[in-house]
Amino acid sequence: MSTRLLVRRAVSTTFVLLGAAIVLLPFVWMLSVSLKPADEIFTREIAFLPTRFEWSNYVEAFTAVDLTRYLMNGVVVCVGILVFQILLAVPCAYALTQRRFRARTLVFGMVLAGLLVPYHVTAIPIFLGLAQLRLLDTYTALILPFVASVFGMFLFRQFFAQIPSDLFEAARVDGLSETAIVWRIAFPLAWPAATAFAVFSVTAHWNDLFWPLIATSDRALATPPRGIVYFNDQESGSDVGPLMAAAAVVTAPLVIGFLLAQRAFTQGLAAGGLKG
Repeated sequence: MSTRLLVRRAVSTTFVLLGAAIVLLPFVWMLSVSLKPADEIFTREIAFLPTRFEWSNYVEAFTAVDLTRYLMNGVVVCVGILVFQILLAVPCAYALTQRRFRARTLVFGMVLAGLLVPYHVTAIPIFLGLAQLRLLDTYTALILPFVASVFGMFLFRQFFAQIPSDLFEAARVDGLSETAIVWRIAFPLAWPAATAFAVFSVTAHWNDLFWPLIATSDRALATPPRGIVYFNDQESGSDVGPLMAAAAVVTAPLVIGFLLAQRAFTQGLAAGGLKG
C-alpha cells in the first residue's frame, strides 16, 4: 500500500471520527447529566463521569410525570401513522409504476412537488379543519394529518420501478387481482424500502413536538417530546437531572430500533435510489 493511499485513508478516517464525535457529543453529555446529582450539573469543571451515579433521576423521571403514558401515546401515534401511510403509499406507488393512465406523469410531478412543502405550512388550515370537526384533543388529531405521505409514495415508487413488469403480468395471467398483486407480491418484495420508510416515519413523528403542541392540550394525550416539557417548573425552573433522564429514556427506543433495522434500512435506501 502506497504512502499516498495511507495518507488519504488516515485523513478520511480522521474526518469520519471527528464528525461522529460532534454528532455523539450531545448524547454522551445527556447520559452524563442524567446520572449526575444536582450539585454536579452546574459546575465550572467539565466532567463526563459523575463522582456518584444518581439513579434516582430515572426514578423521578417516571414518577414526576406520567412518562409511561407518554411513551405509550408515542407508540399509538407512530404505529397508527405508519400503518395508514403504508396502506396509502404502497398502492399509489404501484399505480405510478405498473399502471398506465394519462395523468401518471402529472400525478408523479405533484408527488415531487409535495416533497418540497413542509407540513408546517399547512398546520393552520389543518388545525382549523380539525377544530370545525371537533377532533382536537384526540388521537385522531395526532394521526390524521400524516396518513398520506408523499415521501412514502416516492420511496416505494422508486423501488417498484426496478421490479420487472413481467412478474406482475404473470400474476395477472394467473388470475390475481391488482389488489392481491400489490399486497401479496409487490409489498413483500419492497420490504427493505418499507423498513427504511418505517425508520424515517417513526423517527419523525416520535420526535415531533410542533404538532402535538398545537393539536392537543390534554396531558393524557401527550407524546414523549411534549411529556418532557412538563418537567419545566415556572417557579423552580427545569429539574435538569430527571429531565435528561427522561430524554435518554425517550431516545433509547429510536436508537435500539435503528440498530436492529440498520441493514434493511441501508438496503432500502440503496435500492430506492438506483432507478428514477
